[in-house]
Amino acid sequence: MYRKSLFERGFMYYWTGLGMLIGRICLSTIFILAGVGKFMDPAGTSAYMAAKGMTMVPFFLYAAALVEICGGLSLLLGFKARWGGLLLLLFLIPVTYIFHDFWNSDPAGKQEQMIMFLKNLAIFGGLFYVFSTGAGPLAFDAWCCKGERKSP
Repeated sequence: MYRKSLFERGFMYYWTGLGMLIGRICLSTIFILAGVGKFMDPAGTSAYMAAKGMTMVPFFLYAAALVEICGGLSLLLGFKARWGGLLLLLFLIPVTYIFHDFWNSDPAGKQEQMIMFLKNLAIFGGLFYVFSTGAGPLAFDAWCCKGERKSP
């Protein structure tokens, strides 16, 4: 049976950690920018939410912005990334259902809403991956808990 050398194990550990960091950066960017965007243009976001039939728009607007920013920063920094991933994963379920309901769209907007729905589905998969595996070795949690070996 072939056993990997220490060099091979270290090399793969480095690339795995780097890949997980890049993935977390990519996933977190959309949430952080969307959350900041809600604070920068609350009137536009409120109008869109009201057009989709939402009630208590100011509450949901600021709650969504905080969830996106906090969850996004959690992913970006790798601080409690599993919890941040779970928070965003649960957040995406109603958001996708309410705002990207391509099955109720008019024919002109149906394809665009389907693309947005599928984009959110792909993001959901990435968040589920982070929730399942953790942030990886290049994360705040890995640096502050070096002596502890956590099982997935």
